[in-house]
Amino acid sequence: AEDLLHAEQRTKLERIGDYHYVALHDCELDGSQLVSREVDVLFSDGWLCTVRQGADGAAVASLDGAKQRFERQRTEHGSNDEGFLLWAILDVIVDRYFVVTDAIDEQLDGIEEIVFNETPQAIPREIFALRRTIVSFRRVVGPLREVVSELVRREVDGISDEAVVHLQDVYDHVLRLLDLVETQRELLTGLLEGQLAVMSNQMNQVMKATSSWGAILIVATLIAGIYGMNFEHMPELGWEFGYPFALGSMLVVTGAMYRIFKRRGWL
Repeated sequence: AEDLLHAEQRTKLERIGDYHYVALHDCELDGSQLVSREVDVLFSDGWLCTVRQGADGAAVASLDGAKQRFERQRTEHGSNDEGFLLWAILDVIVDRYFVVTDAIDEQLDGIEEIVFNETPQAIPREIFALRRTIVSFRRVVGPLREVVSELVRREVDGISDEAVVHLQDVYDHVLRLLDLVETQRELLTGLLEGQLAVMSNQMNQVMKATSSWGAILIVATLIAGIYGMNFEHMPELGWEFGYPFALGSMLVVTGAMYRIFKRRGWL
């Protein structure tokens, strides 16, 4: 009763006396934020009860699709086995998980365009927001594998063999979801590392340009500094063409160094 009255239970399957308790989470993506609504399922031989919790005042998860699937299976197999109803609930929720992964894929595509854009920019905040979303989503999907695995292994009483066959399909979908989530997390990590590499490369280019211009100007500064010391017996100090010669030397050296750095791609 305490678990049913208080939301924020982790995904789990527990046996209490003659009945079983399953805590699930129906998820959807609102922008880059994961919205999770808890669905608690309590069942035993011949009956099943669901308690649905809203998320921050939002509407509770809809199980109309689960009712329709259960009705179809009951008509086909002629059985009121609660295992089919449990399968229908799990199947509907897992199908909605794939909608979340599709939305995450779209956001990953948008982040990839931002990361590899030619315009220099800081690390997008969307990367960290989506990273938190993927971590939260994995915490929801990960434990569900163990829950469905126990159902498939027939460790729960009251579930027929026909329902176990359908639950095996749900189990395969959960495994596929976990692979997708892991792939998306690795891709997001790669995008973050790629963004850092792009920023480091851009910083290197700026440092190359800054160092090149500094090296070019330091030669002219050196010549001007030497002839600005005002010593009486300096070479060429009284020469008529000393001033044009100094300026010409600055121009020649500066132009030569500019061409060298330009050829190396530093400017």
